[in-house]
Amino acid sequence: MTVDDPRLLDGMRAQLRARDAAVGEGARQVGWKLGFGTVAAGEKFSLDRPLIGFLLDRGLLEDGAVVSVDGWMRPVLEPEVAVHIGSDIGPGASYDAVREAVAGASVAVELADLDTQPQGPEDVTDVLSGNIFHRHVLLGPLVPGCLSSAGLAATVTVDGLRAAATEDSSAITGDLLELVRLTAEQLAAVGERLVAGEVVITGSVVPPLPVAAGQRVDVEVSALGRLTLSLR
Repeated sequence: MTVDDPRLLDGMRAQLRARDAAVGEGARQVGWKLGFGTVAAGEKFSLDRPLIGFLLDRGLLEDGAVVSVDGWMRPVLEPEVAVHIGSDIGPGASYDAVREAVAGASVAVELADLDTQPQGPEDVTDVLSGNIFHRHVLLGPLVPGCLSSAGLAATVTVDGLRAAATEDSSAITGDLLELVRLTAEQLAAVGERLVAGEVVITGSVVPPLPVAAGQRVDVEVSALGRLTLSLR
């Protein structure tokens, strides 16, 4: 797969038309999300990089938010690391240039609704067109200088009980700076770029967790902090 793979280009163009329509109605873009970046997803869909979606301010939630999942088909929660962009990143940026452009990182939580067939999605273009099932995101405060997820432990508790954990939050996602570099490269193929002030949430650090109304979830990533939300 290359950046000009027709599946990626067609899906992202459809996705960005929806983004542009939302911005035209007053929404503000706050960044980008990555998904399907695991080895298994790469093998299934013949991908060598994660898929990219967009984040809007209308999907942002505050720490401690109470979120309705009424009408969702299969709500899932993803604990993530968010990379904060400090200066614009051009399409040909090197790994070292990305390092210089990144301001730091924060803990993040994404809520998605897997509104697809039980066996999962089958078509990359469809996944991209639907903005990779995104519904909401919580972002913790920026921690300057946290440029690598390697060695960061993460824990998810549901109703006070440990539901998932990892000692290395890069084990599934891969290196944060390389993910940002790949994001800039792929965005350039559809006329977009990473700009200062945006965030990139880099994918779930554990397998996505099914969640349901009535639950309280706490996500903690060492050195980055904790976020809490409740579902109704």
